[in-house]
Amino acid sequence: MAKMTVQDIDVRGKRVLMRVDFNVPLDKETLEITDDSRITAALPTIQHVLGGGGRLILVSHLGRPKGQVKDEMRLTPVAKRLSELLAKEVKIVDPFADGWDAATAASKALAEGDAMLLENIRFDIGEEKGSEELAQRLAALGDVYVNDAFGTAHRAHASTTLVARILQPAVAGFLMEKELKFLGEALDDPKRPFVAIIGGAKVSTKMGVLEALLAKVDRLIIGGGMAYTFYRAKGWEIGKSLVEEDFIDEARRVMEKAGDKLVLPVDTVVADAFSEEANVKTVPSNAIPEKWEGLDIGPETISIIEDIVMAAGTVVWNGPLGVFEMERFAEGTEQVGRFIAESHAISVIGGGDSAAAIKKFGLTDEVTHVSTGGGASLEFLEGKELPGVAALTDR
Repeated sequence: MAKMTVQDIDVRGKRVLMRVDFNVPLDKETLEITDDSRITAALPTIQHVLGGGGRLILVSHLGRPKGQVKDEMRLTPVAKRLSELLAKEVKIVDPFADGWDAATAASKALAEGDAMLLENIRFDIGEEKGSEELAQRLAALGDVYVNDAFGTAHRAHASTTLVARILQPAVAGFLMEKELKFLGEALDDPKRPFVAIIGGAKVSTKMGVLEALLAKVDRLIIGGGMAYTFYRAKGWEIGKSLVEEDFIDEARRVMEKAGDKLVLPVDTVVADAFSEEANVKTVPSNAIPEKWEGLDIGPETISIIEDIVMAAGTVVWNGPLGVFEMERFAEGTEQVGRFIAESHAISVIGGGDSAAAIKKFGLTDEVTHVSTGGGASLEFLEGKELPGVAALTDR
């Protein structure tokens, strides 16, 4: 890796400002954490810093408060869970209530091996706007900077990019390093055949990824809601299925460019309403009835994907192949996840809904790597520079 990592620096006695991604899901009623995966994913770096005698200042966002202090988006549940996992108290320091001078004083008062958590950084409007002033305030809290928040690395925010330019050295944490390693190797030196499976609702958010992957993969499988725009581009009837009219020409261009590499579902599970109680049937993908909508891939398509995945050397998967949140339309996504888990391929799951699906079906430990960043992994696969990575110190 071309960037310095936390292993390249001596943290003993130093205040280590670490950006993490603790944007965990909370129960709307109790505000209890329903999935602590993002906290546990950062533990190796946190424990390395604390064990090395660092004085740790953690920075994260939670939700989208848009620069306003919102009690339901406070990091209190995160601090509680992190304290349990570390078996030591992690206090929240709130610069929005007590001022930044108090936060700086708290960082200087930390003992070696202790940690504090800054209150939700997105309570400050300057975070997402990339405020230089906020970056300077954050930089005053630390002596070195660690970014272990791959999920926000594609954003040029104050706590992900600007502060890294001020507070040097700025290094990658273990999670960031792992993400870049697996995604990078999958793209740069894949074991072949290299198969990409791209799903999800909208083709508009994936068109750049499709075009970038076409030059690298041996097979490109498209599923999910985005497939229906390709059907429309073929002139097929798609009933009430999701379609992005503005992208039909681009879908046609991708198909022409892809040739035999492209695999589209040949059969589709359709319903007469977007509901678990709807009438459901399986039809050829080129004959979706009027007033019906496609909500999953069919059994023939599942069988085709099984053959491709089982022969693959590397599989990258981003986006579900149906409405997997509904049990009746989860079969395609679940089966493809199981094929990936059972194959001997190096498998990289690209965060977001794909990660949620893998977790739902109990397959997280059966694949090579599950990314913690949906948007960041997409932009990485597209070949875009991630600002939060670019700002880190070169080796």
